[in-house]
Amino acid sequence: MTNRIQALKNGFGKKELDGYIVAHETDILYFTNALGAARLLVPANGENILYVYGVNYEAVKAEAKGCRVELVKRGEDADKKLTEQAKKLKLRSVGFDALDASLYLKLKKALKSVKLKALGQLVWDLRKVKDETELGYMTKAAEITDRGAEAALKAIKPGAREYEVAAEIEYAMRKLGSQGLAFDTIVASGPRSAYPHGGCTEQKIKRGTFIVLDVGARYHSYRVDLTRTFLVGKPTPKQAKIYEVVKEAQEKAFQSIRAGVRGRDVDTIARRLIEKEGYGKYFVHGLGHGVGLDVHEPPTLNSVSKDVLKAGNVVTDEPGIYIVGFGGVRIEDTVLVHRKKGERLAKAPYDLVI
Repeated sequence: MTNRIQALKNGFGKKELDGYIVAHETDILYFTNALGAARLLVPANGENILYVYGVNYEAVKAEAKGCRVELVKRGEDADKKLTEQAKKLKLRSVGFDALDASLYLKLKKALKSVKLKALGQLVWDLRKVKDETELGYMTKAAEITDRGAEAALKAIKPGAREYEVAAEIEYAMRKLGSQGLAFDTIVASGPRSAYPHGGCTEQKIKRGTFIVLDVGARYHSYRVDLTRTFLVGKPTPKQAKIYEVVKEAQEKAFQSIRAGVRGRDVDTIARRLIEKEGYGKYFVHGLGHGVGLDVHEPPTLNSVSKDVLKAGNVVTDEPGIYIVGFGGVRIEDTVLVHRKKGERLAKAPYDLVI
């Protein structure tokens, strides 16, 4: 944690900063190893201070590293304490990661002589490249996610309700150490499989229709994202064709993932193949996104991305075809970027028919 905060401070010079306010929950977690704090003040010179309300104070104090934990007592305001400390340190130019409008105005009013700068990119430049500890947590999350996919295969059968399948997945992952879900589990069957974020409902699974499963475990707060598409029974020629197109697009995109490649170029590889097969208008989202403490984070893999992949990035590769009224197919892996190749973290099989 100390190294991460120092890496943040190393970026102050180019931005002419003498301090930084970390307000986003997962950014605070990244720098301190603690959940539940209100704000983190990082001065260029001096002690890093983590402000915590009483309800979370003891838990944060037990977990936090690289900073002094300061209690915000009942009736006190964390932002007031932070601004008073900033004034005491005579800070003049302070960056921040993410503030909503009301909080920005509040701090702006309290720090009249201080220039506040929106510089979330300083944090993302660090968070985008995972270290060995982070990759260890994500590898474990991927292993648990694979077991969740196995539980889905056992639970999926004609007549089973979508939420029943989701429950079996989540129970299996919890038993193996998942802290919770990377995101709300998706089990979308039949025509609902054409909704990219279809969730899960009381709908019963029917033979001969697509079932899109999107699942992820969370381990030490790090997340993994996996999608597979299944079908009970024999697919029609159209269903088989759509599945093979998505699978080929996903594989070709994966083969292109390595350090130095532009995110938009990886997206283009999958998108052109799907367009060539006549399904371009049904691929309605970008190819992928970063994953880590958040399930959606930089870098992005889409047609307008300006990101260039670096070794240590972890991204999704998830092309899809979604035909309203018919059904949809998505195949997704979480991929670690190496210098010359990509590495799939989860290993769940790709069989369509179960």
